[in-house]
Amino acid sequence: DVIDTERMREFLEIPVVRTVGSRGEGIRELLDAVIEEARLGPHHEHEIGYGEDVEKAIADLVRILGRAPSLSRRYPLRWFAVKLLEGDQVVLGRLDGSPVEDEIRAYLEGIDQVELEAHMANKRYEAINAVLPQVCSRCVVEMTASDMIDHVLTNKYLGIPIFLALMWAAFDLTFTASAPFMSAIDMGFAWLAEVVNASVSPDWLASLLGDGVIGGVGFVLVFAPNIFILFIILSVLEDSGYLARATFIMDRLMYKLGLHGKSFIPMLMGFGCSVPAIMVTRTIEDRRDRLISIIVTPFMSCSARLPVYVLVAGAFMGRNAGAAIFSMYILGIAVAVLSAKIYRSTIIRGQPAPFIMELPPYRMPTLRSTALHAWERGSQYMRKAGSIIMLGAIFIWFLASQPAGVEYGSEESYAGMLGHAIAPLLAPLGFDWRIAVGLLFGFVAKEVVVTSMGVLYGVGDQDNAALSDSLKEDPSLYALNAYGLMAFTLLYTPCIATIGAVRSETGSWRWTVFAVLYGLAVAWIVAFLIFKGGTLLGLGR
Repeated sequence: DVIDTERMREFLEIPVVRTVGSRGEGIRELLDAVIEEARLGPHHEHEIGYGEDVEKAIADLVRILGRAPSLSRRYPLRWFAVKLLEGDQVVLGRLDGSPVEDEIRAYLEGIDQVELEAHMANKRYEAINAVLPQVCSRCVVEMTASDMIDHVLTNKYLGIPIFLALMWAAFDLTFTASAPFMSAIDMGFAWLAEVVNASVSPDWLASLLGDGVIGGVGFVLVFAPNIFILFIILSVLEDSGYLARATFIMDRLMYKLGLHGKSFIPMLMGFGCSVPAIMVTRTIEDRRDRLISIIVTPFMSCSARLPVYVLVAGAFMGRNAGAAIFSMYILGIAVAVLSAKIYRSTIIRGQPAPFIMELPPYRMPTLRSTALHAWERGSQYMRKAGSIIMLGAIFIWFLASQPAGVEYGSEESYAGMLGHAIAPLLAPLGFDWRIAVGLLFGFVAKEVVVTSMGVLYGVGDQDNAALSDSLKEDPSLYALNAYGLMAFTLLYTPCIATIGAVRSETGSWRWTVFAVLYGLAVAWIVAFLIFKGGTLLGLGR
């Protein structure tokens, strides 16, 4: 046998039972042993040494707990103290109403539970590794290739810089690799719009099909290569096992900033779509942790925002376009964690529960798996272009072409009137009425921002390059407020579907309205600081 159960029983001073759960072997013997131990009651305790500082904390807690007979009679006090130091919520609940509750909670407040939990886990593994050679005849405890890679990728000093470098490379590659595909799709839609305008009558129908449907949907589909390439890269990182490491790397930082470790999972998913990301917060047990995650997840830059970034950065950022787009993802993370910190100290008080996860082994991603993941996520974008965005494009075309007789997309159209009505709210950010209309329709779906800009800049039936040129020729737009536009697009509510998801998961219209208004306020303030701050620093035109 590989494991000497008798020798292990001697070391641990408890019964050791062989089991094979998948075949049900040893289950009856295990239950019998548990019942027998329960009948005998606590009669021994195998102690693990946790080091001088932790042992002192355990001794302090044992001394305090000894003054609570209701606890000392029911539980082994050392075990109870260890569980308190680990932040075990069930054990903490056992303190309710005890005479030492306030004293113990005050003692625990000064302890960094993330650091302590990791330290105690390491000590347990040290104890396991010390026992294994004594009881296991063919167990070899050695450093694997996966362990060696993890020593670098999850290093407390190198882990976050490596993660940020990989993310920057992913977004820079997304921007550069997709350029030729975007150009080909662009030319195809421009040709199709010209054919429709030349062959369809009456004029209003040609305008609807060419400027509204083909132009509007085309402006969005031209960014499909960006979406697919980004999801291919993220699928490779996920299937390889690296994204699980990224969650582990960020947990320590997120805990200190007021976010639960599990919050990083929906935040990562938020890079794809906010709706399923918000739904994933159901895996977070604590209601306060879950509520904070729901409110801050929409700040993560979903794929629907990418077309706006690509358009604006391509027009104004030149060779720095990739870096500008990458900075939006960093800004979203920064705003999310800062917001969580504010919530933790004000309206949603309390410390997040510690987070433990098992890291999966590294695997070589397969072509089939990567392609399936990319298609599954990217096709959602395509379906949206054929439904919500097409309807939005038709509605914007109607506003831009009515009342009858006005110049298409002019200030005299309904779209122009609407834009002028809300423009004063955005004027301090350096945005004109056309940008105001685009951002307003962005509540439907962020891709509609690009569609509406194509309509209002009068290039609805031309290619995406024409819209980029029109933006550059607009005297009211330049690199500084264009960057502010990217930031505003990032930070305000992603879409109507996200609002619905927030309402569904919180079960409260009050929190839903708060999340929408908070996002709008943050977007306005950040864009204002970028525009005014940059102007004061001489970074204007």
